[in-house]
Amino acid sequence: MEQSNKNDVFIVGFVRGSHGISGEFKVESASGEYEHFALMKEVTLRNGRTGEEKSFSVEYAEVGGRDLYMKLAGVDNPELAQKFNKWEIIVSRENACPLDENEWYVEDLKNCALVYKGKDGLADDSAPIQVGTITDVMEGGSGNLLEVCLAENCDCLSDSVKYDSNGKIRTVYVPLKDQFIGKVDVKNKIIQLMHLWILE
Repeated sequence: MEQSNKNDVFIVGFVRGSHGISGEFKVESASGEYEHFALMKEVTLRNGRTGEEKSFSVEYAEVGGRDLYMKLAGVDNPELAQKFNKWEIIVSRENACPLDENEWYVEDLKNCALVYKGKDGLADDSAPIQVGTITDVMEGGSGNLLEVCLAENCDCLSDSVKYDSNGKIRTVYVPLKDQFIGKVDVKNKIIQLMHLWILE
């Protein structure tokens, strides 16, 4: 799953060290897919710690064995390539990895309302209740997890669920799996929660 930031700019990969003497570097794909890198004409490298950015034209991106090697215009020696080690590779939405069915970009999931309707003591004909807001998507051992900041004004959650021992609103993690998450409507920024107990 590729990550996005502001203005539909997506993190598609990470620089993982220099390769050879011409300024190539190894690339780790954020999505695990590599084919779309060959179509990129321009990329921006960003230092995730400082926010510093530099834009480059792509000379080529080639898969070699299990690795992807990228050469950017103006990065012509291993010393300069090494300076960008661990930097993020970001591109516009049209250059990000194409989505398959039931796939979403991380940025499209952020700030979606997590809503619940029916069962668990609520009437099936009740209106959807916002139980939290998606703040991020994390990689877990068995898949992606939605990071959810619980809604303070949600009456269907007890105070012991909503607040931690310090009285602060809790953040919980919900697996992005069919048994826990129903309809995902990124256009209207709504994601359906299937079971309240997963928030406990």
